[in-house]
Amino acid sequence: MVDNIINNFTTVDNSSLVDKVEANLVELLQNRKLKVGDVIPKEIELVETLGVSRTVIREALARLRTMGLIESKKKKGSVITSPDIFGIMSKSMNPHILDQETLKEIFEIRLVLEIGMADFIFQKITKEDINELKEIVKNEPLSSESHLFNIDHEIKFHGKLYEITGNKTMKTFQRMLLPIFDYVHNSGLLQKQLEQKKFVSHKGLVDILENGSPELFRNAMRNHLENHFARLIMSAENVG
Repeated sequence: MVDNIINNFTTVDNSSLVDKVEANLVELLQNRKLKVGDVIPKEIELVETLGVSRTVIREALARLRTMGLIESKKKKGSVITSPDIFGIMSKSMNPHILDQETLKEIFEIRLVLEIGMADFIFQKITKEDINELKEIVKNEPLSSESHLFNIDHEIKFHGKLYEITGNKTMKTFQRMLLPIFDYVHNSGLLQKQLEQKKFVSHKGLVDILENGSPELFRNAMRNHLENHFARLIMSAENVG
């Protein structure tokens, strides 16, 4: 009897009124097809439309301002803005406050990005870029030919690759990912390989950029990052 009563209960919605209004506001702005620069409805209109107090509306709007979705303009009120997505993300991209699964998945994102950007690089790369990459790898120690990871060399070399793509968003994302990549590598979250495999070095990648093709570069970058992929797979198998 008691079990039947319990089974008849529905899940309690524990989200606050402000949470609901915030979600409704975003939906309302989307439904009205407002774009960057458009003025959003006045507070009093939102109060009437959503049926809540002015205090709740103001708190929900304050959240949207914090997220960079709206901003206040003199004589206009609140207008739609293009949010600084990475500025918002960077505040939470601290490896010390993210859980282990999130850290591993971010680690994976960078690997996928660097293999997938081959076509963009070949479309934009110049002779000057090749020469700059050659200068970068010329100053690397010989150990980098078989060394799994060195944060300084990664920043210089891979940072230049992102720059060559001409995609500013990708470059910004790369700067955010590198500290997490370094942290995951050194934290023990990934399985340590007993034997490092030989992989395509930075010098080998430059040679392909100068004389090869996007397809060759994709394969070489996959090989360059092989040890990282192997550690991810080993870690997943051990968890399973």
